[in-house]
Amino acid sequence: MQIELFSDVVCPWCYIGKRRLDMALAGAAGQDVEVVWRPFQLYPQLPAQGVDRDVFAKARFGDSANAGDIYRRVVAEAETVGLSLDFGSQKKMPNTLLAHRLIGWAEGSGLQHELADALFRSYFQLGLDVGDITVLAAAAAAVGLDGEAAAAFLAGGDGVAEVQAQLDRGHELGITGVPHFLLAGKFAIPGAQTPEVMGQLISRAKERFTPAS
Repeated sequence: MQIELFSDVVCPWCYIGKRRLDMALAGAAGQDVEVVWRPFQLYPQLPAQGVDRDVFAKARFGDSANAGDIYRRVVAEAETVGLSLDFGSQKKMPNTLLAHRLIGWAEGSGLQHELADALFRSYFQLGLDVGDITVLAAAAAAVGLDGEAAAAFLAGGDGVAEVQAQLDRGHELGITGVPHFLLAGKFAIPGAQTPEVMGQLISRAKERFTPAS
């Protein structure tokens, strides 16, 4: 059964949701499951070069915005699944189109899931600009993909139409927030549910939508 995971690489709940999905798939629910990543942009209006993180935070949350206060709950939730998020290290709020193009480019490689994790780690733990081709190519190389080929792909225009088609599809499906998991193209799990709940829902979807052999 295929699980399509609609996500954005600057979404902390998507990072948590990915880790919880991995925990669910480590059990019986993970047998005969393929995860495919789909794009969603939380901030599609950002310029291609991104914006200063502090400027972005003040525009969104007000002049008194403090990342430590705003993200206290998400940091605590991340810690429950072994993730340490460092919002203070982030200097840039990037436009994520390039990152989504890279993830789409990696589909079928067997390393797409690992690449998504590397991009989350780059942004949320290392504070790197995941809208920068050099950073993206390095993440690709770190998981075993061809970094030079990734950089060359991103420097051109390939993959833009494909990402836009998936973005449009997400809107047509009524997806307004991420993470969003679509099982067998028919059953949706919205949000970063607990591993136990995800495992139960995945098993139920497999029983309902996977043809008997």
